[in-house]
Amino acid sequence: MSDMLKVYVKDPNIVNRKIAGEMVLVPIRHNVGDLACIYNLNEVGSRIWELIDGGITLEQIRDRIVEEYEVSTEEAEADITEFLNNLEQAGVVSSVNHGNHNGLKQKGSPGM
Repeated sequence: MSDMLKVYVKDPNIVNRKIAGEMVLVPIRHNVGDLACIYNLNEVGSRIWELIDGGITLEQIRDRIVEEYEVSTEEAEADITEFLNNLEQAGVVSSVNHGNHNGLKQKGSPGM
């Protein structure tokens, strides 16, 4: 499958809040916020986070970012792919098979 057809879902154990145009992500473990692993997303990262819904493909996210921001298709694709790979390595999002959005793919422990 092409990377651009990947679909991502958010870890249900992540709480997010938008503060001053930036998204703050806090992992919740055992009903307590893990303050050692807070993630701050800039404006574009926040928009990508908002678009991740378990149904929209990476290609569709890229196209929305190109429409909304002054960025080329190639640059958006490279930056979004890197951004989502980092979030996936941290255990914040998981990729699922396009058309099968019923659950998260099993991951190892987060690495950030």
